[in-house]
Amino acid sequence: MTQLTSGNAVIYELAAANENMTDIDRLSNLYWALLSVLRGGVPGAVVELGCNAGLTSVFFGMVIATEDPARELHLFDSFEGLPKPSAFDAYLKEGDCRTSIDAVHESFAHWGVPLPDIHPGWFEDTLPSQLPSQVAFAYLDGDFYNSILVSLQHVWPQLATGGSILIDDYCDSERNPRAWDGLPGVKKACDDYFGPLGVTGRVLVGSGDLAFIEYRKS
Repeated sequence: MTQLTSGNAVIYELAAANENMTDIDRLSNLYWALLSVLRGGVPGAVVELGCNAGLTSVFFGMVIATEDPARELHLFDSFEGLPKPSAFDAYLKEGDCRTSIDAVHESFAHWGVPLPDIHPGWFEDTLPSQLPSQVAFAYLDGDFYNSILVSLQHVWPQLATGGSILIDDYCDSERNPRAWDGLPGVKKACDDYFGPLGVTGRVLVGSGDLAFIEYRKS
């Protein structure tokens, strides 16, 4: 099994293997956020909503194998590409990012990481009944307004105290002027959901155009 070493060279390898989907900034921030939850003993599963071919998922599997092998990892994806965009969405279109469960299997086999639980289907169909009852860490990469909103509606109530949600493609140009602003529906969904709750996220930064926000349940 591939495990993380003190040098974390695998971060460079995964970023190079998946350059259209991730980079060192993303993987480094995901690593430290997940690590803080695992080492903090926050109870619950690790979930990824929008796993595509599973290369970031493989990284989560490596961290779990090194730090807490008994921890569950659950992946959710339509495996039919993106749904129809809303009026708040841009850049991508319906059907983009299509992949398959076989591609996820191949990714985990290539890196020698045990397969997680995989939940195919649209989020509104799978999350109500298949999301673990308690979540410690969640990575949301749904790209569109409705996908992110539905994800938050189900994940946040299940998030354990001290748990963390990281959301990709959240661009706040005031708090992170370098952030990529290609998927505006993501920020709107987060603001619409968390605004009434009075919950403020922490915008993360990187050396490039990282667009990330973390919400931690206190």
